[in-house]
Amino acid sequence: MAQGNTIRILDGNTFVVSEDTGDIEATPSEPTGLFSIDTRFLSRWVLTINGERLNALSYDDLQYYEARFFLVPGLATHYVDAKLSIIRERVVGGSFRETLAILNHDERPVDLHVRMDAGADFADLFQVKDEILNKKGEHYTEVEPELLRLGYRRGNFRRETVISSSGPARFDRQGFTYTIHLEPNEEWHTEIDVQTFAVGPGGRDLRMGVQAHGHERLALQHDLEQWIANAPKVNSECEHLGRTYQRSLVDLAALRFSPLSLPGQTVPAAGLPWFMTLFGRDSLLTCLQVLPFAPEMSRTTLRILAAVQGTRFDDFREEDPGRILHEMRYGETAAFEEQPHSPYYGSVDATPLFVVLLDEYERWSGDTALVMELERECRAALKWIDDYADLVGNGYIWYERRNTDTGLENQCWKDSWDSISFRDGSLPPFPRATCEVQGYAYDAKVRAARLAREFWGDPAYADELERQAAALKERFNRDWWVADGEYYALALDPTGRQADVLSSNIGHLLWSGIVEESRAARIAEHLVGPRLFSGWGVRTLAEGEVRYNPIGYHNGTIWPFDNSFIAWGLRNYGFAEEAATIADGILAAASYFDGRLPEAFGGYRRELTKFPVEYPTACSPQAWSTGTPMLLLRTMLGIEPHEGHLAVEPRLPVGMGRIEVLDIPGRWGRVDAFARGRLELHRLAD
Repeated sequence: MAQGNTIRILDGNTFVVSEDTGDIEATPSEPTGLFSIDTRFLSRWVLTINGERLNALSYDDLQYYEARFFLVPGLATHYVDAKLSIIRERVVGGSFRETLAILNHDERPVDLHVRMDAGADFADLFQVKDEILNKKGEHYTEVEPELLRLGYRRGNFRRETVISSSGPARFDRQGFTYTIHLEPNEEWHTEIDVQTFAVGPGGRDLRMGVQAHGHERLALQHDLEQWIANAPKVNSECEHLGRTYQRSLVDLAALRFSPLSLPGQTVPAAGLPWFMTLFGRDSLLTCLQVLPFAPEMSRTTLRILAAVQGTRFDDFREEDPGRILHEMRYGETAAFEEQPHSPYYGSVDATPLFVVLLDEYERWSGDTALVMELERECRAALKWIDDYADLVGNGYIWYERRNTDTGLENQCWKDSWDSISFRDGSLPPFPRATCEVQGYAYDAKVRAARLAREFWGDPAYADELERQAAALKERFNRDWWVADGEYYALALDPTGRQADVLSSNIGHLLWSGIVEESRAARIAEHLVGPRLFSGWGVRTLAEGEVRYNPIGYHNGTIWPFDNSFIAWGLRNYGFAEEAATIADGILAAASYFDGRLPEAFGGYRRELTKFPVEYPTACSPQAWSTGTPMLLLRTMLGIEPHEGHLAVEPRLPVGMGRIEVLDIPGRWGRVDAFARGRLELHRLAD
């Protein structure tokens, strides 16, 4: 997957980031290398011929799991009348395999010294991210006649990279060498296998590497073909919409992650390169986005998160009974408790979102068995909301980190340190309560009441949940309404003072349903008004606020996922035109990113920049950005489950043209949805 001169290929738990020549030279500030289970298994992988580095003529990221590099000897700054062609072709599946081919175009035979320098620093991904490589264990290297073993051990924690070749090679401690002779027009090739192995502190075998075979690529290709075949088909007169959907579908396949504790089960990992692991919030929101297109992801995500739901009080991991995890890591720093992600529970939105997804999934799928299976976990999540999340005692969900060394300060989706502020730019004290999380709690109680009444046979519990939800809605609309701005505050501090900035979070209140009907129109006006809406999308923080910055991570950038839920919420409250406006802006932005929406992009006014400005360190691909076009399709077509059937009520942006979504899966089997947008005025004039 190309981004500038960086090539990224991935398959679930394993990914490679390299230069456009295929070389890997890890630096402290760039996540290059071969990564698996939060460890860098190759930090150096450099090809030379007769001591000379190679120049990339072109490269091709054929699929998310493979790439091909076309190279010649010589420097990129000089014209090269090359007599040799070098093709590097690599596949990432259960292991890493590279096929190397060299073609002699000279009229004379040549003798070549082909060298691959190889090294592994076994850096923990957190160490790479923080640019601090502080290894406390021992590196070792073993050279055998037919392989090179690079290793790292720290007590019982061990990681190994084992390199072998199909052709005869001379292995040494820094890599391996081929000596070859090529006649005119002759071709030479070899296959290089790189396997990765892992053993945990308790001696448990976490072997990730699987010997690569010739059929591996065919298996990956077949899996992708099946994934695409099972998904709904989207046909559209708007060409970039079709391309964006197809790109999102493939990226979603690439981001499927299989937790080590439950092999064979896949959930959406959060994003490349930093977040290729199990998350609570990210996985749940992504599943909500893609329900009409990949409902099976919701089932596995719910079951996996239920399996690791909190059961005890643990301040280091910020675990409570019933709490849904935030993030799971498998690297060295987690294994030795140098950071708490084993797993870490420091988010306050994943727990209510777990209940929300369970209900929404049943509405689409009719999978009552899962609702019955997860009753205990669902009740535990609701108990956490009432008994453990209300740190102030006023009926809201609050957060304040208990792990003051490595825990997250802000435990909502806007989790950067300065994302929650007062209108004067100052930061509130802790504990804090953000508005959208109260909406999630309201939604969770309403939905759980339905589950209790219809499936769990507990109408008294259902009645109690509905009373709690009604009281929460009334209390919220009293305490969070900013009277002089006519919107909801971003947050409250423990004294009840409002963090009274205008933010995108108010859009999440619409999809949760906590907004009073009489106030919804004013919220809609803000969301598509000039302070929040840039023309490309809704900014995280409104223009004019003290901390507004169009390239501030959560203080003015545009997050595609955020916008998809805002559009959905607008549509649910009857503001179809406003929802279509947001969908149109985000989908137009996608066309500038070759159909792959990044994690975030700049909040500059559309007329100022003429194109969306990418945020410099945005994850790409990223799961909930990948899910964005799918939720926007659902919103534009108005497809919703209704009394066991699929209802369709389209409202497309002007100029969108005809859209078909075919074979939408659900409890109704598979059905089609059609919509036709209104033409632009100049087209009517024609």
